[in-house]
Amino acid sequence: MSTPASPNGKKDLVVVENLVKYFPVRGGILQRVQAWVQAVDDVSFTIREGETLGLVGESGCGKTTVGRTILKLIEPTAGRVLFSGASLYDLPPGELKDMRRHMQIIFQDPYSSLDPRMTIGDSVAEGLRIHGIGSAQERHEQVLDILHKVGLEDYHVRRYPHEFSGGQRQRIGIARALALNPKFIVADEPISALDVSIQAQVLNLLRDLQAEMGLTYLFIAHNMSVVEHISDRVAVMYLGKIVEIAPTAELFRNPLHPYTRALLSAVPVPDPKHKRERIILTGDVPSPLNPPSGCRFHPRCPDFMQQICPLREPSLVEHGPGHWVSCWLHEPH
Repeated sequence: MSTPASPNGKKDLVVVENLVKYFPVRGGILQRVQAWVQAVDDVSFTIREGETLGLVGESGCGKTTVGRTILKLIEPTAGRVLFSGASLYDLPPGELKDMRRHMQIIFQDPYSSLDPRMTIGDSVAEGLRIHGIGSAQERHEQVLDILHKVGLEDYHVRRYPHEFSGGQRQRIGIARALALNPKFIVADEPISALDVSIQAQVLNLLRDLQAEMGLTYLFIAHNMSVVEHISDRVAVMYLGKIVEIAPTAELFRNPLHPYTRALLSAVPVPDPKHKRERIILTGDVPSPLNPPSGCRFHPRCPDFMQQICPLREPSLVEHGPGHWVSCWLHEPH
């Protein structure tokens, strides 16, 4: 299958090809593998330099697993990831460590991702120490500069995580990700644990940092309004599969996949006089232990076709410039 690409002319920074991640389910006295959770199943996409790709879908669809597997924080089952042309999964440990300087992650929960026994200054400087960058004084100055970038002050370096609010802790998480001056950041639902009043501040901070430092983001979220605000393109996941990828404006104007249409129908409209027709999906999300045959969305699909949907899995096919969809409604059969 070809890898869905961005329609602009920039260079590919991240190329994900046929990524698969299955988790074993063990049981019995000998703890033998009895089944596999198909968390990510044959996912492909590209991210261009300087762009933000939003990755959306229901909880449990595999978004976070995609992000962590791309960075090899989780070992993949199959597939490959190219970063600046280098195959990450084939790099020896020393070269992979050097490459990690250019790839960082912002975690969903800013409190659990920080060591409560370390000061903020030590936490932000940890990556610099591990990679042997600069003297102690130079690292201290870099930490202060990074904290200023995210809206914190010099005296914060001596404080501990419990002394900060949730929004401040997420700024610290962003500072840690920026410490090594990366090219690519996986932002794993970075605002979902924050108050609504703080979410806009953090989103605007991420956009400002992207413009200032030339960052590339994989922005994982389940809030479509947030994704529309920050993303250049959007990829929609359902039960371990990418079902649609398109430029943001195109996806929100002309969603092709029934699942994407259902997600967008749930987005609140700020105009009280305008009423959007809500698409209510029937049934529950199937288990990734035993996903449905054919199209994985067919048990809940309002446009279900008995003669094809449960029998064959549709391919991800381009239906316009940069607009890819995996659905039998838009594929000759």
